[in-house]
Amino acid sequence: MGMNLAEKIIKAHLVTGNLKAGEDIAIKIDQTLTQDATGTMAYLQFEALGLKKVKTELSVSYVDHNMLQASFENADDHAFLQTIASKFGVYFSRPGNGICHQVHLERFGAPGKTLLGSDSHTPTNGGLGMLAIGAGGLDVAVAMGGGPFYLKMPEIVNIRLKGKLKSYVTAKDIILEILRRLSVKGGVGKIIEYSGSGVVELTVPERATITNMGAELGATTSIFPSDDRTKEYLRMQKRFKDFVKVQADKDAKYAEVIEIDLAKLEPMIAQPHSPDKVVPVKQLKGTKVQQVCVGSCTNSSLYDLTVTAKMLKGKQIYPDVSMTVTPGSKQVFEAIAKSGALADIIASGARIIESACGPCIGMGQAPASGSVSIRSFNRNFPGRSGTKDANVYLASPETCVAAALTGYITDPRKLGKEPRIVLPKKIDIDDSGIIPPSKNPDKVEVIRGPNIAPLPINTPMSEMLIGEILLKVGDNITTDHIMPAGAKVLPLRSNVPRIAEFVYYQVDPEFAKRAKERSGGFIVGGDNYGQGSSREHAALAPMFLGVKLVITKSFARIHLANLINFGILPATFINPADYDDIKQGNQLEILRVKEQIKAGDTIESENKTNGHKYLLRVNLTPRQREIIFAGGLLNYTRAGGK
Repeated sequence: MGMNLAEKIIKAHLVTGNLKAGEDIAIKIDQTLTQDATGTMAYLQFEALGLKKVKTELSVSYVDHNMLQASFENADDHAFLQTIASKFGVYFSRPGNGICHQVHLERFGAPGKTLLGSDSHTPTNGGLGMLAIGAGGLDVAVAMGGGPFYLKMPEIVNIRLKGKLKSYVTAKDIILEILRRLSVKGGVGKIIEYSGSGVVELTVPERATITNMGAELGATTSIFPSDDRTKEYLRMQKRFKDFVKVQADKDAKYAEVIEIDLAKLEPMIAQPHSPDKVVPVKQLKGTKVQQVCVGSCTNSSLYDLTVTAKMLKGKQIYPDVSMTVTPGSKQVFEAIAKSGALADIIASGARIIESACGPCIGMGQAPASGSVSIRSFNRNFPGRSGTKDANVYLASPETCVAAALTGYITDPRKLGKEPRIVLPKKIDIDDSGIIPPSKNPDKVEVIRGPNIAPLPINTPMSEMLIGEILLKVGDNITTDHIMPAGAKVLPLRSNVPRIAEFVYYQVDPEFAKRAKERSGGFIVGGDNYGQGSSREHAALAPMFLGVKLVITKSFARIHLANLINFGILPATFINPADYDDIKQGNQLEILRVKEQIKAGDTIESENKTNGHKYLLRVNLTPRQREIIFAGGLLNYTRAGGK
């Protein structure tokens, strides 16, 4: 029996385990990436592990999130990141060089390699035929030190594309259609592998748009084969030496096969407030729009901005609409400047933002109260834009421009003939924004400003867990709910005591205060708890506040791993009715907790408020049990754990 593409790469990097879905495996990591919102903590953790130099083939530290320097915090963090990268053997991508996923695709991603990134959209590089996985910063720190990455072997789902996209239908519409079909939970525990005759119609940047938003499916990662299109892209990037043809065997087997006829697709749009709330654009015809944003790591390639410029050329943005455009990298920015596309965008009345994440993470450009914002981004969770009551929609750059020109949600096919796009066969390569590590690391002094706080370390697990249910929440709680992003909170990522004040702030502003007054406690959640970003602060900050246990109906993959990494016990209700029975403020008790965990996957708890008992499932591997008992991965690793 032949092997699929994902199995081939995993097998080539397998350290322990078997290629059987659901089994525990560990894989060797070739490359890592961090960004400044997660990187400060990752490098503090790398230091705390006692490591002196990275052991990967390549590690890159990007600055692309915390770009608004309204105070000293972000600038301090950037100085810390640059100097510590230089000392530890990490390449440093300067502020302004671009969004990590776009730059990594351009300059570092390689077919057949493994990439672990402290950002949930790391799978973007699956568009190059790379096994690229998002994880928490502590997992990345361990990987930088040469340790393997542990996960459960995912099921491999094949999406077969056939046919050819019609006018004004894009790669963004493909992934929106997949989200419509599968939902934000549809990829949990799975790798999405693309194949079929339709694949050859898609360029690497188009494939990257699709793999980028595979994160919104909850998938471990998404991947395309490496083929002539890949070769063409790497040749343009003057990295032909990195090309390797990597494809599935013709008789490869999959857990599931889904077919999509590209010729039958039409422009799609995700409605507030979830990426899977997808309908055809034509269904929302006439919805008034106040803001349009093109960019983010999903749709900020040279093609995306060239088509945006072509559609805007000689026209004006609708008077009631504010439009922003973000080049994904310095390379893209320079290319549109030289081609004249940038001038066309500016002449239309659109505003140009520097090459960074920006409004996608609520870092500027917050919409007006109660307004409609259409964005070519990947997430539209409530409040993520920076405005709690804004209605954010997700669509292709083409659909975004149609709204910007008309002032209403408009099917771009109504604008007439699609402009013909011809990209240059050659582009200028300038890597001056990427600084290599020092050849004399012992002479590098790491700069630590006052925003760099000491790393909080958890204590080993107690023999019993007794505490209050500090908060009870519903289904599909995101890491944005738990640990908000935005211009106010993101600059505090290297200062856990300060950022902990904002845990669950948008859901319950009194949560942090209550947790401190109770000396910690427990949280109860519904299905798919912790979906969204890889931000480990959504586990680290609750740990700092004394949270010892989170009980849900189910967890999202990365957040589950982060809870374990920081010594917070994750458990699920065996009887769904128990979720309805337990209330915020109830006192919960679990006796002999370590003994119960050692004995099996089921532990018994008692609600001391109403006398009811609940059976909870604690599905941990032997290694994860030891991590929890030690108080987290940092303690476990420093004690010699592997």
